[in-house]
Amino acid sequence: MNGILVLIPVALGLGLIGLFAFFWAVGRGQFDDLDGAALRIFIDDEGEQPREGPDAAP
Repeated sequence: MNGILVLIPVALGLGLIGLFAFFWAVGRGQFDDLDGAALRIFIDDEGEQPREGPDAAP
């Protein structure tokens, strides 16, 4: 019984922290452009040159 008296407030506190973090992220615009990141993989980086030197991949 004593464990429940500790676990319930801990669970409610973690839930409120998660809810606060979600609303903070929405307010900062983290979820504004959901398709941009998914489509960015199809963009070719033509200006990027292959690396040369001792740390270049063989």
